[in-house]
Parts: sequence; structure tokens; C-alpha cells
Amino acid sequence: MTAPIALSCVTLDTADPRGLAAFYSELLDWRIVHAQDEYVLITDGRSVLRFGLVEGHAAAPWPEDRDHPKRVHLDLEVADIDQASARAVELGATVPTFQPGLNPDWEAQQPWAIVLDPEGHPICLNLRDLD
Repeated sequence: MTAPIALSCVTLDTADPRGLAAFYSELLDWRIVHAQDEYVLITDGRSVLRFGLVEGHAAAPWPEDRDHPKRVHLDLEVADIDQASARAVELGATVPTFQPGLNPDWEAQQPWAIVLDPEGHPICLNLRDLD
């Protein structure tokens, strides 16, 4: 039998830990529980995101340059994609022109959208019934 293993947090590399943590703290309504120049931690009391300083860090150029694949992305569940996208943009995200899986023939809202955080990390906003 092996010893138990548990995930403690997910770390996003960033050139600006405080700035990126502030973005996600506002977007997710999580609190900042530790901040220093090298890293910042945010939590909702169950899960933890860590933002670690990597000098000169730049996110992968995906999706504008699809020859260079994304390295990591977050999937977030949202009750309303348009509202979540607008909030993310208000906080500093951008909406890439390329939206994977977009089908112009769908009459209903597609079940996801992609935004890029202020440093270019992709975020999948997935439509879910959160009630």
C-alpha cells in the first residue's frame, strides 16, 4: 500500500504574482491569505491557487498562435457565460478571436467560452447549473 497523496494547490507562473492574484481573487471572490513579492496565495477555504514569480514569464501565445499549444489553463464553472466573460474583461482579461468548438449553427448559447487572464493564461468558462 502506498502513502496517501493529496493535491495542496495549483501554482500559476507569473511575472506579477500580486497583480495576477488580485485578478483571480476578484474574479472568483476568493480571499488573499498570503502575499509577498515571490508568491501570493488565494483561497475559498477549500481550494488554493498560488501565483509564483518567474522573472520575464510570458504565457503561451495560444490561441492566436495555435502552432504553440497552451501549457496550462483553468476551467471555471459559471451560471452565465456572457456575464462571467464581461466580469473577467472588466477585471483585465481579454477575449481571443479563436473560440475552440464554436459552432455558428447552434441556436443556444455554446456551453463554454475562452478568456485570457491579464497575462494570457487561458480560462475556460463552462456553463453549469450552479444552483
